Formats: sequence, structure tokens, C-alpha cells
Amino acid sequence: MRIERFGDIDRGSLLTRYSAPEDVSGVVAAVIADVAANGDSAVLKYTKRFDGADLDALEVPREEMDAAVAELDPALKAAMEKAAANIRAFHAKQKRSGFTLEGENGSYTGQFLTPIERVGLYIPGGTAAYPSSVFMNAIPAKIAGCSFIAMVSPPGKDGRIAAPILAAARLAGVDRVYRC
Repeated sequence: MRIERFGDIDRGSLLTRYSAPEDVSGVVAAVIADVAANGDSAVLKYTKRFDGADLDALEVPREEMDAAVAELDPALKAAMEKAAANIRAFHAKQKRSGFTLEGENGSYTGQFLTPIERVGLYIPGGTAAYPSSVFMNAIPAKIAGCSFIAMVSPPGKDGRIAAPILAAARLAGVDRVYRC
């Protein structure tokens, strides 16, 4: 790792963003068009191409999620359960409800809060597999009243999502998990 001293570097280079060496918009447009036309079969094809995983199905069965929880090291499981409880306690304090005010002339004003019914989450995988990403997205959604949460995460070459990610999904109340 290179260490830089702030006074010794060009300050403009600190604000320079990475740019892709080539324009990939045509490739991305072709993938999107293929998925729109061919659905899950195209997603399975690209999961094999990009993730190296040859899958039969995209959805992770509930039994696989339960097994991920069961295979956790007990200390890790306890830490994850504690983290989930802390996140729930914090976000429960943020929950708001609507209100109405009656005016002098019989008029009413107020605010009505309606939770989003269905939410989709993308959780990174591979070298960036953090169960906290699941907790920090799924738990607040559940507390807010979201009735259905679907999660997508890329699988490893073995076709599996990392056990801590699946366990976090189960502990956080995610309804469906897809690998692609």
C-alpha cells in the first residue's frame, strides 16, 4: 500500500474519479435487452458468464438459508443476533405515524404514512460479503412496515451465496433470496 503525505501530492488528483478504460454501454444495453426478452434463462446465462456459477435455479430455498444459520460458528451467530437486535432497537425509535389536526372551522389537515409494500435489495458478494449490509437494509424496511423483501446477491463459483450473508437474510426477515 502506498502512503501519501497530504502536502506532497497534487490536490486535484484526490478528486479524480476512476473511469472505465472503454465504453461498455453497448454491452450493458445488450445484456438488458437479452434479460428483458428471455427472463430467467438469460439471467442464468449471465450468472455463469460473469460469476462463473452454473445454476439450475435463481431462488435460494428456505432450507439453504436455515442451513446457513445452523452452520455459523456460535460466536458469530451470537454477534449477528446482537447486531440485529441493536439495529432493530435503533430503527424502532425512528418509526413515525401519521397525524390529523382539526381546524377551527371543521377542516382537517394531516399526514398519512404508507410503507412501501415490496422492496428489492442488492447485497454485494465475493470479497465484499458483509452481513451488516443485509441488516442495515432489511431490518429498517421491516420496521417501517414493508411486507415483502426480496434480496439478490452474486454467488461464488460453487453457486452458493456466502453463509453469513444467507444467515443474515434469515435473521433479518428477508422473504426471498436470489443468486445471480
